[in-house]
Amino acid sequence: MHPRSRTLSGALGALVLLCATGCGSGGGGSGDGSGGSGRRLDMGIAVANISLNFAHEMVLGAESAADRAGKVDFKAVGPPNTDGPAEVQLFQNLTARAKDGVVLENLDPPIFTRPAARAVDKGIPVVALDTAPTDGSKVTFYVGNDNYALGELMAKEALERLGDDPRGEVVVGVPNPGTPVLDNRAAGIADTFAKEAPGVKVLGPFQTYSDPGQNHSSWASQVAAHPQALAFLGVGDADSYNLAKIKKEKGGKWLTAGFDVDPKTLDAVKDGSNFVTVDPQHFLKGYLSTAILIESVRENDGKLPDGWFLSPGGVVDSSNIDEVIARQKSPAAAYRWYEPVIDELLGDQEAELKPLKDAR
Repeated sequence: MHPRSRTLSGALGALVLLCATGCGSGGGGSGDGSGGSGRRLDMGIAVANISLNFAHEMVLGAESAADRAGKVDFKAVGPPNTDGPAEVQLFQNLTARAKDGVVLENLDPPIFTRPAARAVDKGIPVVALDTAPTDGSKVTFYVGNDNYALGELMAKEALERLGDDPRGEVVVGVPNPGTPVLDNRAAGIADTFAKEAPGVKVLGPFQTYSDPGQNHSSWASQVAAHPQALAFLGVGDADSYNLAKIKKEKGGKWLTAGFDVDPKTLDAVKDGSNFVTVDPQHFLKGYLSTAILIESVRENDGKLPDGWFLSPGGVVDSSNIDEVIARQKSPAAAYRWYEPVIDELLGDQEAELKPLKDAR
């Protein structure tokens, strides 16, 4: 647990190259496995959408881990907008090069089942990041949050600000319905209100889209349709800053909040437009998944752990917004902020491993 934050443990035409570096600084692995500390490793990460903060954060964390490990040629790829089929092609291209291991984050797990299984069959270690793998993918190691618990956390933060026995409507939005990560967050919100505030009627979750323009239009429609709502809560990246923007435009008195730490989202928390943002700590997840991948190749012949490695998340509000803004200034600043947590989690990996079937 980070000592300074409130945390919770628990197209195709556009191949975007985020990083192709020979990360030569830092110490190499100490094991004698097939990856060996004596040779360079070819690895990479595929993400769902490089234009949104959540994926950018994961890439920065992954690159940081590769850089600190040393002697890792690391490439990151992803489509400019959320496009599952485009990412499949990018992932397949990446596996042709990154033969020592790949971290895979996506928002449409079923269409990655066969491509991931083919990579595993070729002997490429694959780590699922942020979204749990499907049964047929042959991917058995996943690094991610307890997203249901993060949804509970958001609802409890809202309830603290709604007073005793609130009554009215709360509108919930999901950018990509059917994506387990996002659906679990929405379920955590709805269940918490049902349990702790029976006078509140939760509406939705409505589709709000990950594209920022579509997202703004969708939320504007929901605000117009429910002008007396107590709160509008989104579970994605663009939800956060678009809800703040609409609230300012309309002079709204309702509560607004979302997820992630896009700079515009942090500005909205700083100026009080959004009462919180829930931070899944994507940099940390990217770092952990890549560090464990490198360790498994260098020290364990590429055999990854089995199960769900639980990565924490936390709340960003007026009490810690300044330190989070400072954390976000650079990858080096992020690493310094997360270093105690990284050391703790990587130092006792068994403590964070849960059955893969329990991932939510």
